[in-house]
Order: sequence, then structure tokens, then C-alpha cells
Amino acid sequence: MHPFLSRHLSLLLVASVALRAGAPDPAAARTLWYRQPAAQWVEALPVGNGRLGAMIFGGIETERLQLNEDTLWGGGPYDPANPDARAALPEIRRLLAAGESAEAQALAHAKFMARPMWEAPYQTVGDLLISMPFSETARNYRRELSLDTATARTEFQAGGTVFVRECFSTAIDQVIVLRLSAHEAGAPQKPARLSTTLAMKTPQHAQIAPEGKNDLVLRGRNTDFITVKGALTFEARVRVAACDGQVSTDGSQLHIENASSVTLLIAAATSYRRFDDVSGDPTAANLRVLAGAQEKTFDALRAAHVADYQRPFGRVQLDLGHTDAEKLPTDERVRADALERDPALAALYFDYARYLLISCSRPGGQPANLQGLWADGLWPPWGSKYTININTEMNYWPAEVTNLAECTEPLFSMIEDLTHTGAKMARDQYGASGWVVHHNTDLWRAAGPIDGAQYGVWPTGGAWLCQHLWEHYLFSGDASFLSRAYPLMKGAAQFFLDTLVAEPQHGWLVTSPSLSPENVHRAWPATNAPAWPGHPPHGVSLTMGPTMDEQIVRDLFNHCIDAARILGRDADFAAQLAATRDRLAPNQIGAQGQLQEWLEDWDVQALEQQHRHVSHLYGFFPSNQITLRGTPKLATAVRKTLETRGDISTGWAIAWRLNLWARQQDGERAYRILAALLGPERTYPNLFDAHPPFQIDGNFGGASGIAEMLLQSHTSEIELLPALPKAWPTGSVRGLRARGGFTVDLEWSDGKLQSATIHGAPGKTVRLRRGETITELTVPASGESTWNGQASASPQS
Repeated sequence: MHPFLSRHLSLLLVASVALRAGAPDPAAARTLWYRQPAAQWVEALPVGNGRLGAMIFGGIETERLQLNEDTLWGGGPYDPANPDARAALPEIRRLLAAGESAEAQALAHAKFMARPMWEAPYQTVGDLLISMPFSETARNYRRELSLDTATARTEFQAGGTVFVRECFSTAIDQVIVLRLSAHEAGAPQKPARLSTTLAMKTPQHAQIAPEGKNDLVLRGRNTDFITVKGALTFEARVRVAACDGQVSTDGSQLHIENASSVTLLIAAATSYRRFDDVSGDPTAANLRVLAGAQEKTFDALRAAHVADYQRPFGRVQLDLGHTDAEKLPTDERVRADALERDPALAALYFDYARYLLISCSRPGGQPANLQGLWADGLWPPWGSKYTININTEMNYWPAEVTNLAECTEPLFSMIEDLTHTGAKMARDQYGASGWVVHHNTDLWRAAGPIDGAQYGVWPTGGAWLCQHLWEHYLFSGDASFLSRAYPLMKGAAQFFLDTLVAEPQHGWLVTSPSLSPENVHRAWPATNAPAWPGHPPHGVSLTMGPTMDEQIVRDLFNHCIDAARILGRDADFAAQLAATRDRLAPNQIGAQGQLQEWLEDWDVQALEQQHRHVSHLYGFFPSNQITLRGTPKLATAVRKTLETRGDISTGWAIAWRLNLWARQQDGERAYRILAALLGPERTYPNLFDAHPPFQIDGNFGGASGIAEMLLQSHTSEIELLPALPKAWPTGSVRGLRARGGFTVDLEWSDGKLQSATIHGAPGKTVRLRRGETITELTVPASGESTWNGQASASPQS
């Protein structure tokens, strides 16, 4: 069927159930639900406590929980510095300055890449399998994930018995809790009986055996990766914590007979303590948390979990309107591909992203990786590592604005680790002080260039990560945090003071060697193919001073200068940064009217005119170097580039375009891009983002884009509903955060702002904008003030 016809038939189908409906029960509106078990991994439902996660399939006769623990990766501590790199660096730079970029790239590939040239993969712990054979056909099946309680539930009827499974991963007690129960059909208060067998399996090097009467233990060692030996021990332990039936064991399984209710506790840990320390005791860690959790009832565990989870999740409520379409199962709503008839799907996607960030990034754990917390197998796509030329940063775009600031702590802890490994990389490969990280890192905080010179020789990854430190300060105003962050930023800036070089045409200071992430500026010359070790790349990427680098370094220097002034330190260093900043290459507009991606106007000759990366638009979003009112010519050039690049790309790339068009304050274009992101080609049935395959950054970028459509604060004012589309004529949002330490509640009707309530410290002054209407208000003693969008403010206590 032609795509146009298919899409419009789906619109008619959804329209048949999309009569305007009253607001549903909020808990139902924030629930993913399905009429059948998950047939594949991207249909399963995720739970997580920031460290320990599971994908729940909801099978009838065999339930599968695929388990992850955030420190189970391949390999062990390693040093990827290449001993040949420093000697090769001057020649690589000379070749680039002479315009011989293919030769420079070949030399960099041969002499400058990390050893090994890849990084460690994130890995699965394995599966818990719960077998419950039935002689009757199951009916009345429902599988769901409540975003209000962070609890997954499966329910179905077999014969005259209803079987229920409830599962959550608690950050309070650091275990996954799973309750199996049965009751008579039509009589929830009358217990029935169930029998089940518990087994585990794993692709890891491990042994599985019962321990005592109530524990099933999977214990092993992680795998090697490339030349790096596996150095971690790990353990997963399933405990029957409460059971009113009989428990028995055999050589590898637990059997439960004649029970009405069974509570299982699942713990997992590794020997990882730090990127350079693997001396932990996973068995002791598991026994400790299980002993504490076992003292509590299921209801007590769940109550503590829900209260802890709802503290961050409940800060924000979004309502974009309701239709009967939201009564359909979640997979059917995605498959319908009709967001304009189902505005609540966008709100559900937004809520789900916040749920995912809380579930995969908590203080004390690892940052969200390419798949957040959830990955199957030993080599998930791209190793499910930290790709820091966009993807890791995008994971945290919604954290501040959607009021989940504490979820950034694992990212900041990783940056602190990287200052150590990155300092060695800076010394060994560049002869520089400070610290550097290239386009990826992993659990071991590897900092070298990987994946080949075409992709990996990009020294600006650590500098981009530092932008999140500054953003956290802008949103919070926390001077003590700035004191912690400033040395990290300063070290990143010091590296560039030592390594920037003058490009030959204008004398601008630029990075060299570098590239515009994953894009090539010309085809690989056939004459150079023999010089390339192995199969030649499809194009030349290596260059001097790509636009994105200059923008990121400019931000880094500016943030360090401002931080030094606020903290009252390092005046001489700040002056040196300012002088160097003023010599950086400027943003340039090319002959096509576009923002140039490179120093030279090469955009028209680039092989992929609709490349997924839009790296040189960093200066427009997430940065604020280019703004609609402050630099209108550059903002117009950004728009030209966006038009050329197109709207449809990989999932995360669509999400970046969504944020960029929201910054352009084109609500209709942003909305069309959001509709594409939420359609079945870019959203899986469980609402995971489809690159494809799954990458979680698209989920987080999508939520950031929705927030950006409703609220912007990247200039000296807070702009309300800057990219509101016609498809959301009436709605509300409560709890969004704005830079300056403000919390904002908005209500609108018929496309017009009805009220904006600003929460902040008494006495703080804020400038508000709605279209061309501007007002300035001072927060009163009550801590909140309300504006109706008219020219003068009416502060209310």
C-alpha cells in the first residue's frame, strides 16, 4: 500500500474513536498497556532503580525477566593510549594545514588511534525464567506499566483462576521485587493456588545453582573484550522471601507448589568499585541488601518504593488534551500513526521519558548509556556505551527543564572520573596538560579515539560534557556545585589552551586534528586507497576547526570565565581564556545561505546532504550562541541548514531536529517532526525510541523537544509557549524548570496563554515573554507570582 494512503486510512480508523473525551483518570493516562505478552525485546516493559533493571515480557506459561546491573561490562581497567600517537601528531597537523586531509586521515588511522581501537560493551546479567504451565487457554490478558507507581503488572485468567504478577525495582531497598499471586475469578479476596518453577540462564561465563532452600544463584566472571581480559566477578541472586506454599530445589532450579502468593527478591552486583578498582565483593553486597529487604512485607517494600519514586516524578504534570484514542492499547496507538488525533500520546511519551531517566540514572549509579540501563546479550548495538558526540548529552537534555536535576549526578561523577583518564590521554597523545576525551567512553572511562580515524579523532567530547555542569549551575544557582564543577571545566579548557593551532588562511585558533562528528566533507580519493591500512573509508572527515568544535570551545571558555568571576578566583587564567576565545574561528554563512559545517564552504560537496548529525547547529541548540533575536542572520542560516538536512532521519536525529525547530519557534514544523518521532517507524511498541535499533537518546531528546515547545529560558528571559502547535489548543503543564532557579506552571486555552505561575526565591526579578508581549515581575514573599500574558504583570501571593 502507498505510504500516503496507508497513513490516511489509519487517520480515519483513529478518527472513528477520537471524539472529544473528558479527562481520564490520571493514573490510566500515565499507563502503558497491552492485550498480549511481549513477542520481542522491544515490546517488553522496563523497570529500574538507577542501578538494577529488568525487561519484563509478561509471558503466560513462561515469564522472562531479562536482567541488567549497570556495572556489568566487558573487560577490565585498561590504558588505551597509543605510544606512536604523540610523534605522529605534528605530521598529521602539517598535512591538514597543507590541505592533504586524506593523507592526514590515513596517518591518524595508522598511528593515532587508541589501542584497542574499540571500547568495552555493556552486557546482560542473564534471565530469570518463571514457568507456570496451564491446561486451560488464558483469557482476559492485560500487561501494563504504571508510570505513576513505576510498577509493571501482568494479569490473566486460566480456568477459574486469575493470576497476577507485580514487579518493581526499588532504589530504597536496591532489589527487584516480584510478587506472584492467584485468586478466584470474580472474587479477588478469595485466594487460589499456583505452582511455578524458577530457573536462570545467561550468556556469561557463569554457574547457576540453588543455595539453601530459598535462593537461586547465578555467579560468574565477565567476558574479555578484544585484548582486554575480563576482570569483574558478578552475582545475581533470586530469593523466595515470602511464600505460603512449599519450596524445593533440584540441581539448578527452585520449585514452588500450592502457593497463593509468592514474593521474590532479585539482587545483582559486580566487583566494580571504580574505573580502576575491581576489588568489590558482589556476594556480600547481595546478601546485605537481601537481608534488609526480606525484613519488609511486599506492601511495605512497594509503599517505600512508590513514595521514593513519586518525589521526582510527581513534580511535573503535562496535559495536552484527551480523546477516546487514548483508550486503545499503547502499541495500537503507536501503530495508528495519528498523533493529531491522540494528543495524549505525546504527553505519555514525555512522562515515559521522565520515568526512564529516573529508572536508569540515580545518584550513586552509572550514567544512562546508549540504551539507558537495559540491554540484552554480550554485544548490544554499538556496545551500548557512552557516545559523547551527541547521544550521552541528549540523554540529559530533559533532566534540568523537566525537574529531574538529581538524575544528572551520575553524569557528573563520570566527568570527574574522566578528568583522571583524560589527563593521561592528553599527556600521552597530545603532550598537553588538562584532560581530553574523544567521541566515546565506557565503564573503564577510556578516553582515546576509537572506531577509526573517520569517526574517532574528535577531541571535544569532554568539553561538551562540561556544558552540562554549567547548565546545572544556571538552573540551580548552586554556588557550592559550581565550586565542584569549576576545576573540571578548567582542566578541559587547559587542554585546548595547549592544543589549539593557527589555521593558515586567517590565523584563527582551531582544533587540529578533528572532524565534524561522523560526517565527511568529500569522498575518499581512489588514489589514496593503497595507503589506507585495510578497507578505505567512504569519505574524508579529518579537518581543522570544524564549526562544532569552535562553538563548544567558545562555550567552555565563556563558562570558565564566568565561573571564575562568580567564585572570585583565577583572574589571570580567565584573561588568558578571553584572549584565546577572541581568536577562535567565527560562525560563518556559506554561499547557499547555510551555516557552514567546516572552515571552508564544503557543505554543498558533502556526500550526505541529509546527514543524521547536525553538529554545527550545536551553537543554536543546546547552546545559545545563536538566537533568533540576538543573531538573526545566523539563526536564518541555521534554518537553511535544517531545510537542507530534512526532518526524517534516525530516531535520535529526529529528536535533535525537533529541539532545533522548537528553538526556531516554528510550532507546526516541530509538531510534524514530533509526530514522525512517535510513529511506528521510530517508536517501538514499548515506546522505546527506534534508531533503529533501540537507542534511548531519542526518548530523552523527544521529551526535551516537547518541553522546548512549551518553555524556553536560554536567553535573558523566560519565553512561554514559544512553539505551541495548533494541535494542542488547550492544555497545561506544571513544574517545568527555567534557568535562574524558577519553576513554571502554564495553562492555555484556544492557543492563548491563560496563566503563568512563576515560583522562585522572594525578591528575584524575572522577565517573561509571550510572543511580542513582555513583562517583568518580582517574586513576592509568597514565592510565586502569576501572569496572564498581558502587557503588565499582576503578582499574586
